[in-house]
Amino acid sequence: MDIIKSIIVWLIGTCYVLVTFPLTLITLLLALPFDRERIIIHMFLMYQSKFFLYLIPIWKIRTEGRERAIKGNTYVIISNHQSILDILLMNSLRYQYKWISKIENFNVPVIGWYLKMARYITVDRGNDESKTEMLEKSFQLALQANVSILPVLIDGTRGILPKHGMIFGSGHHIRIKVLDPIDPKDFGTDNPENLALKLSSLMTSALKELRDEINLR
Repeated sequence: MDIIKSIIVWLIGTCYVLVTFPLTLITLLLALPFDRERIIIHMFLMYQSKFFLYLIPIWKIRTEGRERAIKGNTYVIISNHQSILDILLMNSLRYQYKWISKIENFNVPVIGWYLKMARYITVDRGNDESKTEMLEKSFQLALQANVSILPVLIDGTRGILPKHGMIFGSGHHIRIKVLDPIDPKDFGTDNPENLALKLSSLMTSALKELRDEINLR
């Protein structure tokens, strides 16, 4: 049953891309002269993701706390990662941001084209210097520019489509929860690596609380 379901979902997804990709390309070309930051194309991709998630009836999505990101404020957004579906779910929040993606994804057909069209940021995960540099840039931005960190929890996607998997499982409930913004000074450290570790610990605890909350219902 899962195999049949997966074939149907992948067929719908393929048809969806065949229809939306030309529209995305046309939008990019029309907006290019006055949209140097690719804001229009980014938002176009956000709404495409949101529509696709609601086009597929095999999951139920609950979103909480989107309003915690105050319009006009700048944040460093950090999310956990369970599945490739997390990309669509983050996009469905419709925040204005730049994805940071491993450089290999830019060479993948279709996905790479979207990444390049929106001018997202690359990081070479196979290069220690590149990973360290990106880590320092992300958290130094929060520390030095006094920019809050916005943690986002995503849960349930691993049961539906595991990392590197192709078969959709029996999990149907997905939860997205935007936590309260955190001033990096509240962590009591000015070291980017220590800040990353403390944030990871905080999100792990928050994810456990989220699951405990569901189990108590």
